[in-house]
Amino acid sequence: MKKPVLLIMAAGMGSRYGGLKQMDPVGPNGELIIDFSLYDAWKAGFEKVVFVIKREMEEDFRALMDNKAANCLEIEYVFQELTDIPEGFEVPAERVKPWGTGHAVLAGRHTIDGPFAVINADDFYGRQAFQHIYDFLSSAEDGEQYRFCMVGYQIENTLTENGTVARGVCSVDGDGMLQNIVERTKIQRNDGVIQFTEDDGATWTDLEEGTIVSMNLWGFTHSMMVELEKEFPRFLENALKNNPQKGEYFLPFVADDLIREGKATVNVLKSTDKWHGVTYREDRENVVNALKEMKENGIYPQNLWIK
Repeated sequence: MKKPVLLIMAAGMGSRYGGLKQMDPVGPNGELIIDFSLYDAWKAGFEKVVFVIKREMEEDFRALMDNKAANCLEIEYVFQELTDIPEGFEVPAERVKPWGTGHAVLAGRHTIDGPFAVINADDFYGRQAFQHIYDFLSSAEDGEQYRFCMVGYQIENTLTENGTVARGVCSVDGDGMLQNIVERTKIQRNDGVIQFTEDDGATWTDLEEGTIVSMNLWGFTHSMMVELEKEFPRFLENALKNNPQKGEYFLPFVADDLIREGKATVNVLKSTDKWHGVTYREDRENVVNALKEMKENGIYPQNLWIK
C-alpha cells in the first residue's frame, strides 16, 4: 500500500495575513500554528506533505519551510488557481474568490496517487488527531464502498470566547459512522449554552455539549480525488448560473453526497484534544499561552526541527 500523504490547504493564508512574511508567530520560538501541525504529522508517521498555495506565495513558503520542516518531511507545492477549471468553462468576469475547499484539494490531483489526509493550515489539531488519521489511512482500502474517515471534535473544545465560529455539525450513528454533516456558520456560547443562528441572531438553536463537529481534518482513499474531479463540472454548471461570483465547491458537501448515495462510508475518529486557532485577533493570546504551556510540559521540544 502507498503511504498516506498530508495535504494542507493554505491558499488563503497570504490574503488573510497580508503576505506570509507578516504572518503572526504564535510559538515561543517564532513558530506558526502550521509548524506544530507539521511536527505532529511527522511524529504520527507522515513523510510527505503537499501544500496548496497561491502561486505568488511559493517563495515566502519555501523561506518558512526549507530550514525547518523540510529537514524532516518531503514537501511539495501545488497551486490553487481560478483558471484551473475544465475545458468548456470560463471564469466569470470580476470573480476573485477561490472555488472552495473541494477545488483546493483537486489542486493536488497530479501529485497525490494514494491515500491522503486534509487539513487547514491555520488550525491546531493536536497530536492525537494526526495519529488517528494516519493509522486509519495506513490500512484503508475501498471495498463495495469508499472507506473514508474524519476526525471529530467535541463542540465545546472548538469555540472561541471572542465571537462566532463556523463548524460542520455531524450526525454520527452508534457504530461511529458519519450519517451527515451540516455547515453552521455562526456558533457561539450564550449564557453558558452552545447555540447557532441562521438569521443573524434573531433566533438561536441549542447544540448539546459533546456534539461532534468537523474541523476539516479528513482522510480519504484516492477515490475521493477521482470523485472531486468528476463532480466539479456539475458544480460549475450550477454555480456559474446561480452564484457566479461567490459559489464554492465545498469538500464536506461532496463527502456528504457520497454518503447519501451509498458510495462511501466515513468513520468518525473522535479526538478529545482542544482546538486552537486565531479566528479573531483577540484569540492570539490564548493560542500563544497554550502552545507555551505545551512546550513547558514537554509535549513539544523547544526546537521542533532537530532530528
